[in-house]
Amino acid sequence: MAPPKVPKQAPQSAKPDKGKKGGGKSRGKKQKPEVDILSPAAMLNLHYIAHNAADCLYLRGFSWPGAPKGKKGKNKI
Repeated sequence: MAPPKVPKQAPQSAKPDKGKKGGGKSRGKKQKPEVDILSPAAMLNLHYIAHNAADCLYLRGFSWPGAPKGKKGKNKI
């Protein structure tokens, strides 16, 4: 007994239609969530990475005017 014949279907293309552009997604800038720098987890992290009060403020982005900027990269001799 022969198996029943199934009509062949046209292969579907993986490419999207040329008429459609974008995906409905906006390409605006992503907003960063607000971070509490005084939260217990942030304070514990700061305790391990800061050496003193001035270093603590510098790492949190509160640098004083006229502060020397650090060197970027190593000088090759």
